[in-house]
Amino acid sequence: MRLPSNAAIKLKAPLLLHRFLSLPSPATVNTAVEFRNVLCPARRILTLAGTRALPFLHCRAMATACEVEPLVVPVKEQIELTETEKKIFDRLLGTLRHFNLQTQLRVAGGWVRDKLLGKDCYDIDIALDNMLGSEFADKVKEYLESTGEEAQGVAVIPSNPEQSKHLETARMRLLDLWIDFVNLRCEDYSENSRIPTMKFGTAEEDAYRRDLTINSLFYNINTGSVEDFTKRGIADLKSGKIVTPLPPKATFLDDPLRVLRAIRFGARFGFTLDEELKKAAAWDDVKTALAAKISRERIGTEIDLMISGNQPINAMANICDSTLFWIVFDLPPEFEPALPEEHHRLCIAYVDAAWNLIKLIGCSNFNDEQRRLALYAALFLPLKNTTYKDRKAKRIPVVNHILRDSLKRKASDAETVISIHNALEKFLSLIPALVSNDDAHLTELEWGREFIDVPGTSKLRVLTGFLLREIKDFWQVALLMSTLLYPAETDYTQDMLNKNFELDKRRDLFVTVENAIVVKLGLENVWDLKPLVNGKDIMNVLQLKTGGPLVKEWQQKLLAWQLGHPSGTTEQCLDWMRETHSKRIKRE
Repeated sequence: MRLPSNAAIKLKAPLLLHRFLSLPSPATVNTAVEFRNVLCPARRILTLAGTRALPFLHCRAMATACEVEPLVVPVKEQIELTETEKKIFDRLLGTLRHFNLQTQLRVAGGWVRDKLLGKDCYDIDIALDNMLGSEFADKVKEYLESTGEEAQGVAVIPSNPEQSKHLETARMRLLDLWIDFVNLRCEDYSENSRIPTMKFGTAEEDAYRRDLTINSLFYNINTGSVEDFTKRGIADLKSGKIVTPLPPKATFLDDPLRVLRAIRFGARFGFTLDEELKKAAAWDDVKTALAAKISRERIGTEIDLMISGNQPINAMANICDSTLFWIVFDLPPEFEPALPEEHHRLCIAYVDAAWNLIKLIGCSNFNDEQRRLALYAALFLPLKNTTYKDRKAKRIPVVNHILRDSLKRKASDAETVISIHNALEKFLSLIPALVSNDDAHLTELEWGREFIDVPGTSKLRVLTGFLLREIKDFWQVALLMSTLLYPAETDYTQDMLNKNFELDKRRDLFVTVENAIVVKLGLENVWDLKPLVNGKDIMNVLQLKTGGPLVKEWQQKLLAWQLGHPSGTTEQCLDWMRETHSKRIKRE
């Protein structure tokens, strides 16, 4: 058995012991992919370590080691329909009989793949061999009405080539499931566009025009059988391979988005990318086509699905290995400072470390949105100080350009990731005090005017409270990022690239600081804290007729007092304000 190279193996016994003991029992997994994900790491941990030491295997090294042995995926011989699926298909066949139609009804793509893998799937796409989807949907509606059943949600979704939707689709709701109807098609791509000319095709032509062999399978409702027109869809499913039905270069040049789909499906199922596919993905003409022919919205959608998936690191690593990183995460024309040649590998190293740290801490501590944006924040962590000039010559973080322009994600994603990057810098300065619970560590920090009158013994709670109110629900994500960079004066570049990163210690640091914030300082959900004193009260004390900057300044000061005196009352807060304001007037 070929083992990972020594460069990929670092002895980190406590962390690997934690990982090994946390692996699920092979008896509890449901698929061969899940079984492989458990068995391969466990077996190699024990083989390499013996009984005395446990090596730290980076996730990429473990994946490489697992690939040594051919993957055998259990694939069902025939598709087992649920009762709901049987009833739906009976209604569709009833429509054929009612109108004496010779149409072949085939379920296409992902539903067939997932059912063969023994997974539930509620995305049913019906391919028709001799009519448009809208025509058949009307027939189904008419048939159901003849039986006294009301058709629900019948609609036609127009084609939208820019969003990778090349054909009109009819949709209707049957037994609480949405069913899509579309005709079989073949495609003819022009040289400069990923939008094909569409026409009716045979089932075989339709199968070969699909992105991957595992997505080219059909379930023929008329015959109740699986159809594999490429003659390798089932074989590739069983062996866990990501392969294109036609030569990958031609497939990717026709529709370069398929490069990212291949990477996404490979990561999702733990399947191996075909060698020719990997070479084609890194081909300059394919990269040029990806940049020129694919909308940034579609690229962003694929990346978001990868980041939100079950194997985000494998997906990002494959993008990096295919030399697609800077094609996908396109940078503005001019930015500073300049990036080192291997900077993209540092991005992968950071997102890898963040992902493994999240798993060490416990995925349940982060909701889906926090995890998603944490991975984006980690991926772009090496770029957090890189900026470009907008049209008004204002310096903007490059991360903003990547998320909003390169990936076309919503503005709030970019704002949140940038806020996480900004907050982690503040966390880095607070961590020593939070770990020691000693305000003395804060003496050298610069304080705003709102903190001038805060007692020294309260400064830690006040400053931490303001930080949490600034970042809100994402403060744990910002803390996670700061633990990756702590202490701030240390350069971890080589450690990150060499995978020599003590994540177990960083997990302990995260837990310690989180406990200090939540338990010792009692600041959980502090952003929901309502001010004891409102603007009208402030104006009365200051004898102002209208609001303005002075009122805003005092609102911050009074909030600082409130955080420093968690048991204080409104009257005590106002007394402090009157006294402080009086002293200021006398000094002036």
